Amino acid sequence: MCGRFTSQYSWAELRALYGLSDISFPATNFPPRYNIAPTQDVPVVRLNDGKREAALLKWGLVPSSAKDTRDAAKLINARSETVAEKPAFRSAFRHRRCLVPADGFYEWQKISPKEKQPWFITLKDKAPFAFAGIYEWWIPREGPRIETFAILTCAPNALCAPVHDRMPVILTPESFRVWLGEELVSPDKLKTLLKPFDAAKMTAWRVGRAVGNVANDEPGLIEALPV
Repeated sequence: MCGRFTSQYSWAELRALYGLSDISFPATNFPPRYNIAPTQDVPVVRLNDGKREAALLKWGLVPSSAKDTRDAAKLINARSETVAEKPAFRSAFRHRRCLVPADGFYEWQKISPKEKQPWFITLKDKAPFAFAGIYEWWIPREGPRIETFAILTCAPNALCAPVHDRMPVILTPESFRVWLGEELVSPDKLKTLLKPFDAAKMTAWRVGRAVGNVANDEPGLIEALPV
């Protein structure tokens, strides 16, 4: 799964990487993040009238048919193997896909029945990337609609497998157009993008347990523990 991640790059850098034409919130109000967690507002990139925009959505998908938002924290991830069929995700998979800017993520390795060791996983070149995401909106009885998203996961690659049995789907820039819907393809073609990222291009190291507390959000969280 993917339950925490980082996004350290400036919006000037991300605007160029994602080819953004618009940002629907003040970019200066979103500083580098080192411990992004479920239920928080997170920038995603999506299409709006054929143009890429960045928008703040809440992490934890609420299906449009939901009666309330209580289960949002349970739907932070969608399995790539079943996303096209699951009622909670299938409409978003077909019509509302997004990119989730990131540059690293955390996974917890079970080392005993009562103990887990967090790892930080990133690309060797430290470049920013994007998770494959889907988004939805939910309309309450009162107030504005709530927009939410989930991150797709897949089987782990050779680097992640010793740590966890799932990993987030990482998209290459070459696949952004297809995933966002700028190029129309079949659902089967979309599924070919939902695969483990090349382990040879990734690296990982153990980090301190402070990342387990969502109140902690500072650069020291990604520092490697002594070998």
